[in-house]
Amino acid sequence: MNFKHFTLTFLFMAIAAITFAQNAYVGTWKTVDDKTGEAKSHLETYEVDGKLYGKVIEILDPEKKGSVCEPCTGDKKDQPVEGMVLLEGLSKKSDYYTGGTITDPENGKSYKCYIELKGNDKLKVRGYIGVAALGRTQYWYRIK
Repeated sequence: MNFKHFTLTFLFMAIAAITFAQNAYVGTWKTVDDKTGEAKSHLETYEVDGKLYGKVIEILDPEKKGSVCEPCTGDKKDQPVEGMVLLEGLSKKSDYYTGGTITDPENGKSYKCYIELKGNDKLKVRGYIGVAALGRTQYWYRIK
């Protein structure tokens, strides 16, 4: 193998490694209300120290822009929903994330949570109390 082929092979392998190393869960998602089917917000997911988090970057309903989480407790109490971290501390388990929490800013409650990709651009988000069977599911859609 000459130097040119070696360089091209190395470059191809480096690009492939970077592409496959990207976390498919990280990105911007449109959240959709599981009861009404209406788009509610845009939420950005990101990774910190191997844990997945998600924060509201835009509320879509003009009447709810600027709203605060009145029913929340702790450091989220009366804080603006835009910019709030709602998805916290999820850890990767084979083909899904779990072990963290999700906060519902409408009622201020936090729930155990797991998320699972359904294709490249659809995310199943399940919040629950105790066991996953006792909860509710939303689907979020990737914004490209």
